[in-house]
Amino acid sequence: MNLEEIKSQIEANVPGCSLQILLNGSPSGQHSLLVDKEHGLTVASYLRDGASPKFDYCSNVTGVDWPLKETSTKQKTKKIVDGVESEVEEVIKTATGNYLEVVYHLFSMDARQGPLVLRMRTEDRVDQVHLPSLTPVWRSAELQEREVYDLFGVVFDGHPDLRRLLMWDDFKDHPMRKDYVDPDDYEYEPTAHDEVLKRMQAHYAAQGAPSASEETR
Repeated sequence: MNLEEIKSQIEANVPGCSLQILLNGSPSGQHSLLVDKEHGLTVASYLRDGASPKFDYCSNVTGVDWPLKETSTKQKTKKIVDGVESEVEEVIKTATGNYLEVVYHLFSMDARQGPLVLRMRTEDRVDQVHLPSLTPVWRSAELQEREVYDLFGVVFDGHPDLRRLLMWDDFKDHPMRKDYVDPDDYEYEPTAHDEVLKRMQAHYAAQGAPSASEETR
C-alpha cells in the first residue's frame, strides 16, 4: 500500500481537501494521513466507494490529547551594533499542540490491504472540539466514536447516537485528557484502598463529614 498514491487519488477526486502525510519514526513505520475536518466525511466516502483499493472496513477509532506545549531553542545570529559585528544568542519559542486528534484504522477487505491510518484534528481543546462523524461511512465507528466523545470530549457532528459510553450521564469532564484531575471523594469507588482511601478520608475530614466507609459501619 503506497500512501503517496492514495493521497494523490484523494486530491484528484476531492477538490479543495487538505492532506498531509505524517511520518512515524517507530519500528512499525506506520505512517498516517491527516485530513482537514471540513473534508473528512467526503474523503472517507471516497476511500470507501471510489479509491483503489476501496477501504470498506474501519477496525479501530482512537483519541489522542495534544495539550499546548511550548518549546524553546537557542539560535545564534550575527548582528551589527555600532558598526561592530557580533554573534548574539536568541531564544526562539515555538508552540505546538492544543488540539484533540481522532485516529481511524482502515482496511480493504477485498484487496487485503491496510491499515490506512486516517487522522482528523479539532481546532482546539476547549471550545472548538467538533469533528464530522464517520459513522455514516463506516458503521463500525459508532461505538468507538462514542468512546472518544466520552473519554476525550470530541463532539462528532452527524453521529446517530452521541452520548457517553463508559461514564454515567452526570459525570463531569473527560478522564483520558492529559490534564484531567481525579476527584478526591471517590463516592463511586466501592472498594477504595491505599492512596485512594487516604485521599477520600482527607476529603471528608476537610468537609467535616463522615466518609462513605464510616457511614456504612
